Amino acid sequence: MVTAARPLPTPTGHADHTDRVDRFGHSDHSGHSGHSGTRIGRSPHPRARTVRHLGPNWYATVMGTAIVATAGAGLPIGIPGLRTLCTAFWALSMALLTALLVARAAHWTHHRDQARAHLLDPATAPFYGCLAMALLAVGGGALTVGRDWIGTPAAVALDAVLFTTGTLIALTAAVAVPYLMVVRHRVDPSQVTPVWLLPLVAPMVSAALGPLLVPHLPAGQPRETLLLACLAMFGLSLLATLVTLPMVFARLITGGPLPLALTPSLFLVLGPLGQSTTAVDKFAVVAPGVVPAPYEQGFAVLAVLYGVPVMGFALFWLALAGAMVLRARRRGMGFTMTWWAFTFPVGTCVTGAEGLARHTGLVVYDGLTVALYALLLAAWAVAATHTVRGLVSGRLLAAPSRARPVPAPTTARTT
Repeated sequence: MVTAARPLPTPTGHADHTDRVDRFGHSDHSGHSGHSGTRIGRSPHPRARTVRHLGPNWYATVMGTAIVATAGAGLPIGIPGLRTLCTAFWALSMALLTALLVARAAHWTHHRDQARAHLLDPATAPFYGCLAMALLAVGGGALTVGRDWIGTPAAVALDAVLFTTGTLIALTAAVAVPYLMVVRHRVDPSQVTPVWLLPLVAPMVSAALGPLLVPHLPAGQPRETLLLACLAMFGLSLLATLVTLPMVFARLITGGPLPLALTPSLFLVLGPLGQSTTAVDKFAVVAPGVVPAPYEQGFAVLAVLYGVPVMGFALFWLALAGAMVLRARRRGMGFTMTWWAFTFPVGTCVTGAEGLARHTGLVVYDGLTVALYALLLAAWAVAATHTVRGLVSGRLLAAPSRARPVPAPTTARTT
């Protein structure tokens, strides 16, 4: 068995071991772009400077907040005020999305060199899938709970816009990011992380949330077309995930644990698992009257025969990832924005378990739903508290500090 690995040479124009590392474990390429941060002769507004290091990964805050709303709406227990609380979470996610869209527009306007560097950074580019998922999550939340406050017609209109926009971005990211990784990025097996799944899982979010719009379309071909389009995106995302996930697991087995700051990203694997289970549930719910027999019965069968084993694997991965996070925490893992990986992926497992409870009638899935939702609430509270503290202190939006040079690795594993 090979016990040592010779490090690959660092390609020209890409991050090496002396790049500046930010709070997210990613490289800042501002020193490689040939620009000083803004165009010569232009001085951005002071407020614009604060968004220079605002990456696309910040959309995870929107996703994590929106999933608290949609997952809570389907809980099998009746708690007074729960739906109102869920609607408030949806409103907060809408506010966060609006603020981030404005901030990211300022980022692209005033710091195009940094924005381009993000696209050319294999550690950051996959986070462009988060933009799509944030739009989709808020749109789905509008129809799930937001309609209580804004009315059903407005919720349908809002979801239609956000779903259409989010799906177009999701499909673009699912192709563009792998394309960039093939032709522009230079990566080696040691750089594989679950972050690579983000642009691939975005179409699965479309697949899971698209069925919410099916009843609001004219009967006949419009409804069937949308449902089957969601099924196609389900297949696209599922097969792409099945190609990528083995690389992630192989990286862990052969390369050892991820760096401490990236350890929470292991929870991202739960995203395609929980979201795909949610998707097949939604297909089964809307299929009657939309597709002819026996396909409508086939969707109901798929919801159970697919959902049960995938949820089993999700629980296995939750245990494994949780153990790795506890290990990293004991070794000094501090807060980074990767902690938001504890929210949305767990939330998709909540909605997936809710669907299994509905189709099987088993109380055990009701219990699993409540337990996972409690974990989701705790994770959101921790991530949100630390994020607010980081924003108030200015640490999360500050320029990354330059990391000390790291000696070349001599073995393929760490302990």
